[in-house]
Amino acid sequence: MEKNYHLVSKKVTATSLLVALGIIYGDIGTSPLYVFKAIIGERPIEETLVYGGISCVFWTLVFQTSVKYIWLTLQADNQGEGGIFSLYALVRQHGKNLVIPTILGATTLLADGIITPPISVASAVEGLVMVPGFESIPTVPIVIVILSVLFFVQRFGTQKVGGTFGPIMVIWFSMLFILGISQVLQHPTVLHALNPFYAYQLLTQYPQGFWLLGAVFLATTGAEALYSDLGHCGVKNIRITWAFVKTCLITNYLGQAAWILHQGQQVLNGRNPFYELMPSWFLLVGVGIATMATIIASQALISGSFTMINEAVNLNFWPRVTVRQPTELKGQIFIPSVNSILWVGCILMILYFQSSSHMEAAYGFSITVAMMMTTYLLSYFLLYKLHWKRVYVYAIMALFTMIELSFFIANVAKIKERWMFLFFELFIFLTMYIWYYARKINNRFTKFIDLGKYVQQIKDLSEDELIPKFSTHLIYMTKANNRQDIEDKIIKSIFSKRPKRADVYWFLHIDRTEEPYTLSYSVHELVDDKVIKINLNIGFRIQPKTEFYFKKIVQDLVKNKELNLHIRPDGSTKYNAEPDFKFVIIEKFLSVENEFTLKEGLLLNSYFKLKRMGQRDEQAFGLDKSDVEIEYVPLVYQSMEQMELKRI
Repeated sequence: MEKNYHLVSKKVTATSLLVALGIIYGDIGTSPLYVFKAIIGERPIEETLVYGGISCVFWTLVFQTSVKYIWLTLQADNQGEGGIFSLYALVRQHGKNLVIPTILGATTLLADGIITPPISVASAVEGLVMVPGFESIPTVPIVIVILSVLFFVQRFGTQKVGGTFGPIMVIWFSMLFILGISQVLQHPTVLHALNPFYAYQLLTQYPQGFWLLGAVFLATTGAEALYSDLGHCGVKNIRITWAFVKTCLITNYLGQAAWILHQGQQVLNGRNPFYELMPSWFLLVGVGIATMATIIASQALISGSFTMINEAVNLNFWPRVTVRQPTELKGQIFIPSVNSILWVGCILMILYFQSSSHMEAAYGFSITVAMMMTTYLLSYFLLYKLHWKRVYVYAIMALFTMIELSFFIANVAKIKERWMFLFFELFIFLTMYIWYYARKINNRFTKFIDLGKYVQQIKDLSEDELIPKFSTHLIYMTKANNRQDIEDKIIKSIFSKRPKRADVYWFLHIDRTEEPYTLSYSVHELVDDKVIKINLNIGFRIQPKTEFYFKKIVQDLVKNKELNLHIRPDGSTKYNAEPDFKFVIIEKFLSVENEFTLKEGLLLNSYFKLKRMGQRDEQAFGLDKSDVEIEYVPLVYQSMEQMELKRI
């Protein structure tokens, strides 16, 4: 028997468009706060720099955001879900070399979660120094308080405040448009800057103009979020709202350019063109709106990090960690360990860099790498899923590789500003690498045997009243996909030392599907009411609640008269009709007999250390402690060479 649950497709409504605005555009939508300030810096203001900067930003948004993400990448729809792990799940069977790009992409996206909140919030709060009476106010403590409160409230969920995100972002983008258009109408010649010739002129003729791409890239850092949040909004909602968002962004950038060219000074002297567009009476309100928009942007990054780690756990890229669901809202999760790491990272960022302008010099490198990895995986999707001709795929990939490689080279210069940040990225990368490849080595030494050969012995044991009953229902978690297969360690667990007698023996296999929200099962009875195997199919975005699912399956089997719950001969059923379930978890540890090569030794020892630091198996599977029996089994991967012991 089999049960399936399907997602409802995302429809386009006024509410869904509002939700899309509130969820996915925080990062890219708040970029006008710092992008143009980073491009101009303290350089002498001249037309080549200003027009060239606007032209580069415009065409970056066209190619990187509109073409690559909005048109192409959003087509990589995995049952309504997006993100690098969803893309990997779609194409992993078509290539052997996709694991490292996936790990690199995920690592750099998670790293973005540490620098985006502080740079966004700091850029907004720093506008206070322009408000009369607030010139000397310290902004760093305010940023720390805002970020700390934001991370603290994650444990309660964001369902209630989430309803306000959409309207706030509508106000934010409307403000961007109004501020920009007021300057464009006064100086319409600034529209000439959209000509790609100015971008070419900046990159080739302006002194060290190519390196300004590191600042230009900040305009599209949130593009990856458009794909990652696909499951929350749907393709049509994202594409429709992007037309509005892009118009507001470009208009504001043009307005900043117009103001810079006509403000009358040779250099900016630390001024932020974004806030200079505002009339003085509106500054305090503008700073408030900007701060709320950056908080929403930070929330999107934090929620995205939770989702990504949850997917990584379910796809065996990350150790099992505690995952909670703070609200009834589907897909909203809270991971305490990730929340703490991000909070500490963000606070250290703002304490180290002190201001958004210093963070601009370190920002962008991670996302460039993430985009390059997405491009690589996307090529497999276009080839093997959409069946595009190779010549078209290669042409498109060549275009984006050239663009992203240019951004990467320009951002490499930022390494010296962010060297300490590399340690965090190295930690994430090594954790994923060790967990994935050590598990592969572990699985290589897992021995499967034919369960059918032991069915009669299991039946005899169940009926042998001389042996004390272990439980009425004995459930083993198995990795075996096939109906007849079972790990040899499970058979040893049943028969070795104290044989485990039960009325019914269950073998439960959890299959992590490539679809995000699959929840189905199949049942195979090898011996009626005695030896039963269940395959439970769970999507990679679902946190398993195995015991709950299992008991529901048993109820369905009894209701359909496919299973008889046994009456206990000791008469205890009279007082407690509930079946006695006992789950057996077999914990492995490295035997002292092992001898490893250097690489395997490092991988496996690191793997078991990470395993001890992570969530225990019974918690990860969603089992109650009272119903679980833990057994420890030594693992011998590579025995020590034979040695002769001489008796003296």
